[in-house]
Amino acid sequence: MDRIDLHVHSNRSDGTFSPAQLVELALQKGLRAFALTDHDTVAGIAEAMDAAAGTSVEVVPGIEFSTRYLEKEIHIVGLDFDWKSPAFAERLRHFQDSRSVRNEIMIQKLQHDGFDISMEQMQEAFGDAVCTRAHIARYLADQGYVSEIPEAFARLIGEGCPYYVPREKVTPMQAVRLIFQCGGIPVLAHPMLYHLAPDDMDTLLRELKKAGLMGIEALYSTHSAADENLVRLMAKQHGLLISGGSDFHGANKPDIELGTGRGNLRIPGHILTNLRDRRDHA
Repeated sequence: MDRIDLHVHSNRSDGTFSPAQLVELALQKGLRAFALTDHDTVAGIAEAMDAAAGTSVEVVPGIEFSTRYLEKEIHIVGLDFDWKSPAFAERLRHFQDSRSVRNEIMIQKLQHDGFDISMEQMQEAFGDAVCTRAHIARYLADQGYVSEIPEAFARLIGEGCPYYVPREKVTPMQAVRLIFQCGGIPVLAHPMLYHLAPDDMDTLLRELKKAGLMGIEALYSTHSAADENLVRLMAKQHGLLISGGSDFHGANKPDIELGTGRGNLRIPGHILTNLRDRRDHA
């Protein structure tokens, strides 16, 4: 089967594999293509493309933006866009700045309550990676404040927890427009994780479609068969195409494998072909 994976993270954001290691793993898994969709950064794309040159694996340039809608964090994946565009780089800095400000406030709140954590310690631990809440969670686990990463989200830094700080309200529509304007394919990531009421999801999808949304992630590691069927119905109702990805993070999500998710994920290559055709004829 011609298999792909359109939602993958490297250690340039909150994954644990380098971009080059992802290419090696994709070759081992027999994937034809994967999209490197790090959070708010394209820093790993050049390395991944260089590693894939002359191999059977295509690296699709990608990104994942975190946005706010109805007080929920909504993720927009961008695929196959002009990631070297100066206009894109300028707008990307805005997304990165909003993340950095949120992280600094969150760390200050933790410090105030006696946690031994600082931005300097985070940089020492994780280098130049774009810092995410997953990095903070891993640091807290490594320092023994929690037993594992999910506990940090559940008790400390997840939405509704004492140290959670929302980001500046960049909307999902703004992220979609940015990807669309840079010649890319905007996709709503893992829609079932937001637990939006049906009417709210319907309104969101209508607004995103007007902004240029082309796809929705129906094939996803944690989706049940019922979830997938529901997302496929949403896609049909709103004239969207199906996308799919594992959301692979390496050791930060140890139960998720590249390409196959929890073991039964299969994303056929025609998914990417269909998305590109929709983009090229938009």
